[in-house]
Amino acid sequence: MSSEPRRDPVKDHLLTPENCAFIIIDYQPIQVSSIRSMDQKVLVFNITSTVKAALNYGLPIVHSTVNVQTGRNKPPISQIQELLGHLPTYDRTTINSWEDVQFREAVKATGRKKLIMTALWTEACLAFPALDALKEGYEVYVVADAVGGTSRAAHEIALRRIEQAGGMLISKTQLYCELQRDWSHKETVPGFMYVFQNYDGSNPEKDFEGHQDHLHSQPKGRSSSENLRS
Repeated sequence: MSSEPRRDPVKDHLLTPENCAFIIIDYQPIQVSSIRSMDQKVLVFNITSTVKAALNYGLPIVHSTVNVQTGRNKPPISQIQELLGHLPTYDRTTINSWEDVQFREAVKATGRKKLIMTALWTEACLAFPALDALKEGYEVYVVADAVGGTSRAAHEIALRRIEQAGGMLISKTQLYCELQRDWSHKETVPGFMYVFQNYDGSNPEKDFEGHQDHLHSQPKGRSSSENLRS
């Protein structure tokens, strides 16, 4: 049982910690409360999980908000601030973050051509910079279950538009697995285990371990079915 030599992590056509950057835009209270394409609590859980993946694999992160400095909007939700509060935030007045000079320069400064993009809403603050980035030669990967729109139709149509322009849709679980790729990368395995966590609090990995422990603790000579009946 042996893995192939690791591919060049910069030139790899798949996502690696060395060839992509993470973009997060406008996860602020007003935007979150207006989401109708999915359950808002699930959305917050999913974006939090996605941010944890970006941190676990050391990705360059560009974080942007809208209208905080003007007083028209509030700072990011607490779950995001707790994770990214140590990083700079590029506040802007433009709906399309790509039209904000500081934001665009921050993206270019990462030196990465693969952009993992998340934003609220899908139909505006995600779609516009995604389309602009694609036009400028970037590869765009949208974490589809960590973004949302003002309606299911608005969300789905925006994703379709991005995909038709050349963008790629991924899930938070796919992102974790693509960045990890090999269990032999031991330093990121503890953080990778968070991928098994579900919004309802269940964790298949931990539940399985608990079940195994239960089986091992049963008295010898009795089957699991006998123990269940007793």
